[in-house]
Amino acid sequence: MEFKEKSNCIKDSVYIDEGISGTNTKKRKAFNRMIASAKTGDFDLIITKEISRFARNTLDSIFYTRDLKKYGVGVIFMNDNINTLDGDAELRLAIMSSIAQEESRKTSERVKWGQKRRMEQGVVFGRSMLGYDVKDGKMYINEEGAKIVRLIFHKFAEEGKGSHVIARELQENNIKPMRAKEWQNTVILRIIRNEKYCGDLVQKKTYTPDFLSHEKKYNHGEEDFVIMKDHHEPIISRELFDRANRILDKKSLSQEGKSKYSSRYPFSGKIKCGCCGSSYVARYKTRTNGSRYQAWRCLEAVKNGSPHIDKAGNPAGCRGLGIRNEDAVCIMHLVIRSLKYNKKKIADHLISIIKPVIALDTAGTDFGKLELQMKTIEGKRKKLIDLYMSGDITKDEFTAARAECDHETARLQSVIGSTDKQKKQIVRQQELISKITEAVNRLVDGVEYEDDFYKEILDKMVVNDKDHIDVYLKLLPFKWSCTAVKT
Repeated sequence: MEFKEKSNCIKDSVYIDEGISGTNTKKRKAFNRMIASAKTGDFDLIITKEISRFARNTLDSIFYTRDLKKYGVGVIFMNDNINTLDGDAELRLAIMSSIAQEESRKTSERVKWGQKRRMEQGVVFGRSMLGYDVKDGKMYINEEGAKIVRLIFHKFAEEGKGSHVIARELQENNIKPMRAKEWQNTVILRIIRNEKYCGDLVQKKTYTPDFLSHEKKYNHGEEDFVIMKDHHEPIISRELFDRANRILDKKSLSQEGKSKYSSRYPFSGKIKCGCCGSSYVARYKTRTNGSRYQAWRCLEAVKNGSPHIDKAGNPAGCRGLGIRNEDAVCIMHLVIRSLKYNKKKIADHLISIIKPVIALDTAGTDFGKLELQMKTIEGKRKKLIDLYMSGDITKDEFTAARAECDHETARLQSVIGSTDKQKKQIVRQQELISKITEAVNRLVDGVEYEDDFYKEILDKMVVNDKDHIDVYLKLLPFKWSCTAVKT
């Protein structure tokens, strides 16, 4: 676009936004600088080749030409023969701008269609990443980065270390991330979730719903993904990738929208460190025999290790001891058994709540009445035969009456069949209620371990040291200490 001075119509300057779409003005720095200069009176006329060079958004075209007109600045579109200072300019501009906008929409659709076809052919859209170099739409292993990826998966899936610990260890070993300034647990999580590392390719994870704004959004099913298994050479095995993601699934947010940490495990957010007050976090450890178990550790100790003074001169780390999940469950079991309360009343109340939930709707079903109706029809059928044999009714009358009986018999047999199923369901319901009653009684008596029950009744568990663990229950002024807990 060219600009002319007020005094002698000499070209003042040229502003160019190279490689930026005209459908949106937000990122067009030169365009916005031009508008600002026009408003300060640097020039009174803008000359541009055509409307599409000015803006391909109808609203922007009208808005900016109106705004410039307030300041006495006109816009001439040479190819379209429009001068915004003319009387009919806005009508003509609206029509031509709409055409330019529609052309942009069609171009956007063609580009998106072409990209998807290329994706379906296996062409990779995206930049290089840790462990892979992307060149000419293909992925090639970068061995230097691949070693780091393998190390991360090994630490997470084989050694049972969390993302915070892995990030800290990589940072301490002066291993540099590819783009971030330093390793963060979120970077580790993205690597573990990235299917490319086991050889698969999933594209169209983001999409652009509006060709005018060009704003990308995460694809949550609005458009079809392009998925290709075994697309390129993997860095880690599929078995290791699946195992790491199964572990991560257990720690991740549930699909029902529950809070991020409250429902990972029954004791999430409830075990506190008696040394620093931090919450404990779940970790998996491996025994010498190869079996794995869940344990809890102080978050401050996980992040910063043993007590020390950091670079800023502030105290960091914690000496808080860990506790196995099975020991925490055992402690709760002992607590429940030691409580004094009306166990029968609680059990009866729970059963009274559960029964209506699993009760079957048998209203209107009278099994005796159905059987009596079947016997009545059988008697009617026999009388019909007697009447026909004695000549009291004709063959046609006999056939019509028998068909009516058959129809009614079939209807009742269908109803009886469904009632037989209902009878079996009632028997199963009674057996289920019996089992539930037994389980509730065992739970209330403290005979049976149940994580979810402990989750509801536990307020917090404070780990002071291996000989002193305090338990606080909800709605109860109760404190219980244990000794000699294994850690």
